[in-house]
Amino acid sequence: MLTALALSACVTNLGGNGGPTEGIGFRDARYVEIEAMRAYRQCRDDALMLDQQARQAGSAARYLASARLLETCESDLGPEVASLAQDERMRAYALSVQNYLKGGDIASARSNLETFKAAFLDYDLYYPDGSSFTETMEILLGLRDRGAVGEFSVANVGEEVKAELRRARYWQRN
Repeated sequence: MLTALALSACVTNLGGNGGPTEGIGFRDARYVEIEAMRAYRQCRDDALMLDQQARQAGSAARYLASARLLETCESDLGPEVASLAQDERMRAYALSVQNYLKGGDIASARSNLETFKAAFLDYDLYYPDGSSFTETMEILLGLRDRGAVGEFSVANVGEEVKAELRRARYWQRN
């Protein structure tokens, strides 16, 4: 009985669950993820610097350069890291949509908004006033019917955006 008890206390390592056959592969995969995210963050930081310069100078060209760089940062990520840091990637990609809009490239802004909605399915970002990023961009980019009755009341967009769109509608009609 003592021998059976002693043998049951022995730990056998048959691989799996962090065993020696899994350790190196896991470490390699983790290293690849870390390096990919490091490269992404450096790219994103460069794009954010361009965005800051665009805001200071009011330069449409810098807004477009920032948007293109943010788009490139996201597209350079491989499938092995597609699920990492989704919140920060969502904010960066949303900024690319806004910067394309600010730079005057409406077609690219629309395209990136559709890519954003497909990549981050069922997720949205919210501005400090509680308005929805996707609904605001859809209205600003003309992806929603602006003639619908009560559209601005139902949409989760900021009061300033609603007021400006109502003002524009008034002057188009009068």
